Amino acid sequence: MERRNFLNVTLGALALAAVPASVNAEDYRKTRPAVWSAHTVDDAIKAMYGSTDLVMEGVSLTAPKVASNGGAIPVDFSCDKDIKSIAVFQDANPEAAVCAITTNKYSINKYSIKIKMGKSGAITVVAEGTDGKLYAAKQSLDVALGGCEG
Repeated sequence: MERRNFLNVTLGALALAAVPASVNAEDYRKTRPAVWSAHTVDDAIKAMYGSTDLVMEGVSLTAPKVASNGGAIPVDFSCDKDIKSIAVFQDANPEAAVCAITTNKYSINKYSIKIKMGKSGAITVVAEGTDGKLYAAKQSLDVALGGCEG
C-alpha cells in the first residue's frame, strides 16, 4: 500500500472512532420551556421533574460562602448515584433555572460551572435518579455588593 493511501485510511478510521455511536441529549429548552421561565426554585423543579419531593443526599455541592464577584461564582457539583439528569437552580435572579444536563450510565457526574447571581441567595442542585427519586443539595451564599468581601 502506498504511504498516501495508508495515511488516508488510517486518518479516516481515527475520525470515525472519535464520533460517538449516538448522541442522546434532550433539549430541555424545547421539551420543558416552563423550567426556564419559572421565578421560584420550587416552580422550576416542579416544571423540570414533576415533583418537589427532594432527598437531601447523594449530591455534593461546593460554592464559596461569600462571593466577591456575583458575575462569576464558581460552583462545583457531583452525584454518586445512577442518574438520568442533573440540574442547577438559584433563587437570587428572576429566573430560577441555571442549567440542566442529560446523563447516562457512562457519564462521569462531576461538573464545574460559573454562575451569575445579582444578590445573596441559595443554590440548589437536583439529580434525577434512575430509581425515580430526586436527590439534592442546597447551599446559601452571600454576594458582596460593591465587589468587596465581608
